[in-house]
Amino acid sequence: MTVKAYFGITEVMSPLRDIDKWIRRKLRCYIWKQWGKSGYRELRKRGVSVREAWNTSKSAHGPWRLSKTPALSLALPAKAFAQMGLPALAERQV
Repeated sequence: MTVKAYFGITEVMSPLRDIDKWIRRKLRCYIWKQWGKSGYRELRKRGVSVREAWNTSKSAHGPWRLSKTPALSLALPAKAFAQMGLPALAERQV
């Protein structure tokens, strides 16, 4: 996103990063709903610890809140979405 700044044109990356994070969280929420009752097994398949997978799968919280948990972030990292073909709106800084 390009905006007019005090000294000229500048790139504003923070809104793009925020949108990227929101899209990945929404996709994690959707995937978690798709997994349904097999969520524990799917988390374990993707390298989440037994304890973390159990706590996440048995949580009373809804899919949107669970989509921000460390277990789902580990099971479905940003790199996984890139492999699925989701383009990044903002390049990550190193």
